[in-house]
Amino acid sequence: MGKGKAHMAVKSSRDPQDVGYKWPTILALAVHALVVIFSLVSLPSRTAEPDSSSIVQATLVSTETFTDQAQQVTDQQAAMNAPAEVPAEPEAPEEPSASEQQAEEEAAAEQQAAEEAARQAEEAEAQALEEAREAAEADAQRRAAEAAELAEQQAAATAQREAEAEAAAERQREAEAEAERQREAEAEAERQREAEAEAERQREAEAEAERQRAAEAEAERQREAQRQREAEEQQRREAEAEAERQREAAEAAMQRQLAGEAEAAANAQQAAQAANSFINIVRRAVEQAWIIPAGASDSMSATLQVRLGPSGELLATSIVSSSGDSAFDRSAMQAVEHAAPFGELRDLPADQQRNLRQFNLRFTPGDVR
Repeated sequence: MGKGKAHMAVKSSRDPQDVGYKWPTILALAVHALVVIFSLVSLPSRTAEPDSSSIVQATLVSTETFTDQAQQVTDQQAAMNAPAEVPAEPEAPEEPSASEQQAEEEAAAEQQAAEEAARQAEEAEAQALEEAREAAEADAQRRAAEAAELAEQQAAATAQREAEAEAAAERQREAEAEAERQREAEAEAERQREAEAEAERQREAEAEAERQRAAEAEAERQREAQRQREAEEQQRREAEAEAERQREAAEAAMQRQLAGEAEAAANAQQAAQAANSFINIVRRAVEQAWIIPAGASDSMSATLQVRLGPSGELLATSIVSSSGDSAFDRSAMQAVEHAAPFGELRDLPADQQRNLRQFNLRFTPGDVR
């Protein structure tokens, strides 16, 4: 039993997962070895010592008594059986007497009893020695088992303490690692929050800058539009003033011309010539402004009605007769629009002005009539 436990202890000590059993297991093996050596060495001396036990002592005394008696009987028998010295002349043997024969029988019985006692004494001694050996071996095994069990208990306790210490250390390491992970996670979360806050500040700053740029651009656009309106208004006023000046100058010139040519103006032929002269001026201006579209054929023709205002400004144009080509018709209308106004109308007499404020123009790729 002790050897089995020692074997288990050795096997356990070799387990790489439980290093804490190493030295306690070696101690248990050493105790086993010392107990076995002690039992083997002390067993013979314990048998030879008369003080080992009361049973062994009594057996040894009895053995010595029966042995001496047997030896005496043997010596007597040998003496009796020894051949007598042969005389020079042998004598005839005498018949033993009844007493001698009885003595011999008693001696033989005593010898047999002594031998039986010696045999029993030897058997008792051997049995006592065997029992003592077995008791010593059992005691040694018990002490070895107790020592092994104590060593195993100590080894188990040591291993338990080491395992608990290792578990506590592992828990401490895990707690520290978890705390470190928590700190790192919190630090990372803080960095992310700061990064997001910084990104949000940058986005807000960029959005504010964009709003400011848009506001400045809108303000500049409005200022530019205001300047443009003011410039256009100034140009319009200047143009109106210039037109009024020219009209007044033309009217004065016309008045002077009409006053100087009152007699010629009274002539209808001269009036017709003046009208034809105005129409020719209009026709030449329109021809110069007309951009004939590509692909226009000589067979195309369009007639437009033109309406002018008192000062020769263009009031409206309309298609009287279409050429069948919208591009050709549109180019004719654009030519009239670009050539207007026709300020020469103010140079004519008032009655002729009324007659010439509406007329038709016929457009062909060759000319305008």
